[in-house]
Amino acid sequence: MSRFRDLAIGVIGAIAVAVALWQLVATTAGLTIARTHVGPTPVTVYRLPDAPPAPVVVIAHGFAGSQQLMQPFAVTLARNGYVAVTFDFLGHGRNGEKLGGDVTRVQGTTTFLVDEVARIVAFAKTLPGTDGRLAVLGHSMASDIIVRYAQSDPSVAATVAISMFSPAVTADSPKNLLVVVGDWERRLKEEALRAVALSVGGPVEAGVTYGRFADGTARRAAFSPSVEHIAVLYSPASSREALAWLDAVFSRSGSGYVDDRGAWIALLIVGIVLLAKPLAGLLPRVSDRPRGAGLPWRRLWPVAVVPALLTPMILWKAPTEFLPVLVGDYLALHFGLYGILTALMLVFTQRGRHSVERSSIRRGAFALAAALLTLYSIGALGGAIDWFVTSFVPVGPRWVLVLALLGGTLPWFLADEWATRGTGAARGGYAATKLLFLMSLAAAVVLNLSKLFFLILIVPVILAFFVVYGLFSRWALARTGHPWVAGVANAVALAWAIAVTFPLLVR
Repeated sequence: MSRFRDLAIGVIGAIAVAVALWQLVATTAGLTIARTHVGPTPVTVYRLPDAPPAPVVVIAHGFAGSQQLMQPFAVTLARNGYVAVTFDFLGHGRNGEKLGGDVTRVQGTTTFLVDEVARIVAFAKTLPGTDGRLAVLGHSMASDIIVRYAQSDPSVAATVAISMFSPAVTADSPKNLLVVVGDWERRLKEEALRAVALSVGGPVEAGVTYGRFADGTARRAAFSPSVEHIAVLYSPASSREALAWLDAVFSRSGSGYVDDRGAWIALLIVGIVLLAKPLAGLLPRVSDRPRGAGLPWRRLWPVAVVPALLTPMILWKAPTEFLPVLVGDYLALHFGLYGILTALMLVFTQRGRHSVERSSIRRGAFALAAALLTLYSIGALGGAIDWFVTSFVPVGPRWVLVLALLGGTLPWFLADEWATRGTGAARGGYAATKLLFLMSLAAAVVLNLSKLFFLILIVPVILAFFVVYGLFSRWALARTGHPWVAGVANAVALAWAIAVTFPLLVR
């Protein structure tokens, strides 16, 4: 029965992956996509072949993002005749050049990023097939960057700010400003209305255009339904608003195509996760008996709770600037110390218990199983993320960062997997230790908010990681009999994800 179930899950997963890939590849059908560099900055140009000269739109991603995140806007605009240019900011994505300046000050990092936009705009203006007209579009952090750039360059005819927060907006600058915000972004909705009201001088409503395009005074706030800060990028309502705004500014129209890839990306990820279930059945058997501490709740609680309490307190004053990646150094310390404390608590709670003979573990099978699971975690799932979501390939110093972060993630995953697995293990213990870990990260942020504020951004990502890779762990354990197969794979995958996501900084 279980084999039939696994086969059915595999078939469903394969169909989901095939359908999703078909739909996602179709989004760029008919487009010419060229990749190049402007200095160290990776740049991608989207356009229709043999199209008449058109305005160029420079598109900028947000903090800890990359140009892949902005594909829905680039594809929508290019399919409607615009020349769309995306790029990776300094220290982001595949841009191996570190980002300088203080990330908390306008006079610091912001200056470097505005200068980089200027270089990309200068390149974009030289592209064949452009007619000299220019617009800029940016998300989150980049919304402030493009607003500031537009204020410095009179050739910018329109600014599209997604999930905008920019204190630089004034009553008459930048020209023709559209602010698009997710309907679940309450504070940014207020900011969007405030920015529009500056030019109107009174109360304003979302979905209403104020001012005139001809003299650059047009402004509008639009709320994309049922989305938050990231999903707003994949909402067809967001792309539709951006397209309609630019068409109005430049007095042009295209095919009306709007990219709607969000559901297909979700289907692709679900399909890859489902495929892992039957594929786990192909892993070699490592142990004939289930391994792990097998701790019931009575013995698991101290192992789970003590590290959660002690880790943030011990690391309260720890240095957080020894690795050239934002918050990566603290995460490495937190994972590492948490793992060591968990291991020590395991030793304490298992005093007097008989150890299992090491000879019964097939070491070659263990190495092969861990390698295969790691390859699937990074290759299949990571490949999909890199292709359609955000950059997932290490460049330059990021390779070293993967190893440095692995020094922290590996002790924690090995200790946690062992503590929550095995015959007699507490039901729900695996989920409980993940929740406690996230709570310990939250405590660390509270204790040192000024330095660890950006950790708030990664907590939802780690939560999603725990859910998906927790399934991989469960399925791999059922087949191999050893929790460290997934422990190794998950440690590598998370170290990899952190190393490729957060910005590289000049320390």
